[in-house]
Amino acid sequence: MGAEKDIIVAVELGSTAIRGIAGKREPDGTMRVLAISQEETNDSIRKGLVDNIDKTTQAISHVVKKINDELGIHTTRIYVGLSGQSLRTMENKIPYQFAEKTIITNDLIDQLKEINNGVVYPQAKIHDVIPQEYKIGNRYVQDPVGMQCEHIEARFINVVARAGVSDNIERCVKNAGLEIAELLISPICLADSLLSANEKRSGCALVDMGADTTTISVYYSNILRHLVVIPLGGNNVTTDITTKSIEQGEAEQLKLKYGTAWHENEDEPSKNKIQISYDRSITEDELTNITEARYEEIIVNVGAHIKPYNDKLLSGILLTGGASKAKNLAKAVTEYTQTDKQVRITKGLPLNISLAHNVHIPEDNNMYTLMALLLKGDQNCVGETSTIAEAIPTAAESVIEKPAGNEPVKEEPVTQEGAEGNAEETGAKKDEPKNKGGMKKKINNVFSVIKKMLTDPEEEEEEITDEK
Repeated sequence: MGAEKDIIVAVELGSTAIRGIAGKREPDGTMRVLAISQEETNDSIRKGLVDNIDKTTQAISHVVKKINDELGIHTTRIYVGLSGQSLRTMENKIPYQFAEKTIITNDLIDQLKEINNGVVYPQAKIHDVIPQEYKIGNRYVQDPVGMQCEHIEARFINVVARAGVSDNIERCVKNAGLEIAELLISPICLADSLLSANEKRSGCALVDMGADTTTISVYYSNILRHLVVIPLGGNNVTTDITTKSIEQGEAEQLKLKYGTAWHENEDEPSKNKIQISYDRSITEDELTNITEARYEEIIVNVGAHIKPYNDKLLSGILLTGGASKAKNLAKAVTEYTQTDKQVRITKGLPLNISLAHNVHIPEDNNMYTLMALLLKGDQNCVGETSTIAEAIPTAAESVIEKPAGNEPVKEEPVTQEGAEGNAEETGAKKDEPKNKGGMKKKINNVFSVIKKMLTDPEEEEEEITDEK
């Protein structure tokens, strides 16, 4: 595996775990996953943002080291995803008035883009720009070049995040002894991985429900129209369960086993008792009421962001993320958002992803964002490593030059024992710099070998073989 080239490594900074993945691009364009590692953490990333520089640095180091050890590689750079509570889109409109009817050119469009890039948002930084339509008269067009008009209005969606978010990520990666190949916007990568071209064109809302946050991305006419991250996720459901004097870990297990986003039989509450620690119990109805109430809050917030685009979402709503595993979630989304569109949950591997024979991803483990970051990679992330075998040239590679006019000849190959002996002699010389006799003797030996090889190279080769 150490001979593999062009290996791509990506890291996802999640609220419950920092995950790493390595893959190799196949000739047909698909990505083969070679290794996956993760470091559980509950206090490094908060709401998708770096909360502890040192712990995040250590987690990144451990995750990458596990991949290095498994594949026998030396990772020097990584792709990293940018997400978190402050990530959102901001619409910007730039009107431009001409003195007379003018034909729109590429140079004018570039000028409008430059004006947009110069927009300054208080305490926020632009990380990506998504051009929308251009308004010419009462028409909206995506490519106005060549059209004639007196007035044009350019519309852009700027993807922004709080100032300092990317700086903290870059600091953690640098402190881990790595470089950032590219800082990718996680929700956009995820949409490119999970949504087909047809779904983006006909209209679709992608809802990624994580531990601390839920991200909503809305597409139609093949363009990102809205992106927002709300600070609610699966951990909020777990925290509500702990209010019944239940420990965090146990509350998480109860949520996964008994929790539901939609109570099917509200008229017939279940009095079945669920045993918990310290000889206590909680009724199943009491537990489902807690989980249902919190999921309702999350979904209602999601619905508020989707509602303005509901009539354009012909492909419906796609749910993904760790918190999307809740029972009856699709039903709850349909009811609470009052949508008449299809609601479905992602299953299986993304398109263009295959797994090496030794890689296994459990069905209940959600790594869609991690794989989406990997799919975006196009640079080799592995550097060359120096080993003893590489440092010592082979007989075929060892060439010393004779005086001008003569052909180069092969030097006598050095065995491992010889290499170790030379290393010991070198070490001795460092300790005894005045001892020049050893060096003179070695030089004489080298010329002796060369002379013998020039007179009878075949005999020398046989002699070496016999010594081995």
